[in-house]
Amino acid sequence: MGLLPDGDFASLEQLNQHQQQAWAQQSRYVATHSAFYKQLWGMQQPPAQLADISQLPLSDKAMLRLSQAVHPPYGNYLAAPSKQANRFHRTSGTTGQAMNLVMSADDSHITEVIGGRCQSSAGLTPDHTVVHCLNYQMWMGGLTDHLTLEKTGATVVPFGVGNTELLIRTILETDISAISCTPSYPSVLEQVMKAKFPHLSPKDLGLKLGLFGGEPGLDDPHFKARLKDTWGIEARNANYGVSDVFCNFAGQCEHDTALHYMATDVLYPELIDPDTEQPIEITKGAKGELVLTHLQRQCQPLVRFRTGDIIQITDTKPCSCQRTGMRFKVVGRSDDMVVVRGLNLFPTMVATLVNNHSQLSGDYRIVLDSPPPYSHLPIHVELADGAIDLSAEQKQQLASEFAQQIKQHLGASAQVTLLDANSLPRIEGKTKRVIRNYS
Repeated sequence: MGLLPDGDFASLEQLNQHQQQAWAQQSRYVATHSAFYKQLWGMQQPPAQLADISQLPLSDKAMLRLSQAVHPPYGNYLAAPSKQANRFHRTSGTTGQAMNLVMSADDSHITEVIGGRCQSSAGLTPDHTVVHCLNYQMWMGGLTDHLTLEKTGATVVPFGVGNTELLIRTILETDISAISCTPSYPSVLEQVMKAKFPHLSPKDLGLKLGLFGGEPGLDDPHFKARLKDTWGIEARNANYGVSDVFCNFAGQCEHDTALHYMATDVLYPELIDPDTEQPIEITKGAKGELVLTHLQRQCQPLVRFRTGDIIQITDTKPCSCQRTGMRFKVVGRSDDMVVVRGLNLFPTMVATLVNNHSQLSGDYRIVLDSPPPYSHLPIHVELADGAIDLSAEQKQQLASEFAQQIKQHLGASAQVTLLDANSLPRIEGKTKRVIRNYS
């Protein structure tokens, strides 16, 4: 079936009809060619109606890891001959063992078009020159995201990671107007600018648009306000995805800070209760774990794949931008959730409070030195540059006030440790917010 032309703007009636036709083909393909799903489903056949897909068992990352360990290098969920693959990637391994990913030419094309929809929605146009600052070394976020940026018609600078000083000079010396990177990377640039270009401010680089992804926290208006004040850029979440499924299938637009689901024609979403695994209807306000099914994938098709991401639906009606996919925000990853006296807490909740405090830099870590259960939330937060002259008494008062804010807004007791400004490491890749110092 492939893609619908301008599928992000297609009517729900068009999309529903297309999805059903695509499922009829894809379900037969998977049942015939995927040894992994043949084994998982047993004698059960995939339902004819996509609406009945919850009758099938769920699959997850642990199953894929085992599949690749037993059937290296691509696992027995490879449904096409290996000679049909034209691109090989590895996942970043943020949540465990890195995975081997292969795509056919058709898989690659669809991936780029879907990602291009997201980048366009976030405001990237042929008038922009965008520097792409993600790792090109096998990781999906490098080359693949580069190609999604090209789909918008923009001029793309393949910079990658490393040599931040050269990056700053390159931006200054060319017409680069946009940057694609993780949301924590601008703080790396700020540190290098202070050390190597003390006469410059971030606004002097002239960047107008920030296309961010790969880390949580972009739904926070305080974070965006900080970037606007410091850099003068419009910050948009242009790059939400799950590497095993699609590197990028949701992004923001100028009208709404929620993520727009851009892949309805080729990727079927479900919500489940992460504990009971029972389906949750996708309606405004619904919250649950996102489960995804490829409706068009040749090499490594996935059916009812648990992403581990907890999302909340903000709307199912078309947006002012006329895109028709559901809109949602990411609450957090199920494996990043910290339970404190029965309260489910995610790093994004903490980020909102940290970014809203003028005496804090916005950088933080949740440091867990022992396994659960937890009676309080241990948070390490970094002071802002303007707070370096605080006395010991003032710092103690600030830590106490911030702990009270955590209690007031999140309902949990917190143990707050204040760190000196610029003491937390800035990295060019993904920043891990929950540190578990136990095995």
